[in-house]
Amino acid sequence: MSTWTRARDSALYAISQGYNVFPLSIYKTPSIKSPHDKGHSCRGQCGKPGHGVHDATTDAAYARHLFDLSPRAAGYGISCGGRMVGLDLDRKNGVNGVESIYQLAAKHGFQIPQTMTVCTPSGGFHLWLSIPAGVNVPNSAGRLGPGIDVRGTGGYLVGPGSTGKAGEYTLHPKLGDVVVQSVPEQLLKLMLPKPVTRRIPRADPSPVTASRALDGLVKVVLNAPQGTRNDRLYWAAAKAWAHVDDGHMGATEVEAALVEAAVRQGLTAGEAARTVASARRSGAAA
Repeated sequence: MSTWTRARDSALYAISQGYNVFPLSIYKTPSIKSPHDKGHSCRGQCGKPGHGVHDATTDAAYARHLFDLSPRAAGYGISCGGRMVGLDLDRKNGVNGVESIYQLAAKHGFQIPQTMTVCTPSGGFHLWLSIPAGVNVPNSAGRLGPGIDVRGTGGYLVGPGSTGKAGEYTLHPKLGDVVVQSVPEQLLKLMLPKPVTRRIPRADPSPVTASRALDGLVKVVLNAPQGTRNDRLYWAAAKAWAHVDDGHMGATEVEAALVEAAVRQGLTAGEAARTVASARRSGAAA
């Protein structure tokens, strides 16, 4: 079975279980190019495919169409938010998200449930957890602890049956296809943003404001003069990750938008993804 066929069939199975999916490239980024010129701010309102996580669907026929438009797709993303949240536990580059989550559990008095768990090529894990209706969990990178990323509203996880540059994403061999368990109450509280006390009252950042901020950072990359593309991308990514840590932007949306902009400027997807990841690590270290 080809990588493309395995990814498509796995995505269709995920749909049969009620999950929203869309095709990914081998770099774990959306595999369908945007239908718009550079600098656009559309998030799928035009009705055309090519908007990353906003293409995610539970319609099997439409998912097949998306994969037909993506002959090089190697995986698929599962949209988070709404019914579930994901914990991305990295074990690489000197961090161990598995150790971090167990330390967090011991400190705050909760148990980590035996839920749907996906093994990543780097030795990490994706934990799927259900959340109460109406709860909006923001994306975050490293806020809960080293190597712990939260995939919430606007984010996505790479689904089992996908292939990345480093290898395959598979179900945990001991757990298999198990029922997604509820997020522990104490862990959910830690995922939610803390109330902010301000001396001067002002309106909370709205989705529109956050979208405009991301659009502005994308334009910085798109308008970078020759010879400054990587520097501009790094600067924009550092600013964007700061917004992610504040809970104002989605980590996956930020990564996809900046990588897409850099590719339009002539960088390869791999180069762009590494620069964005480097800015993320530098911010976490700081």
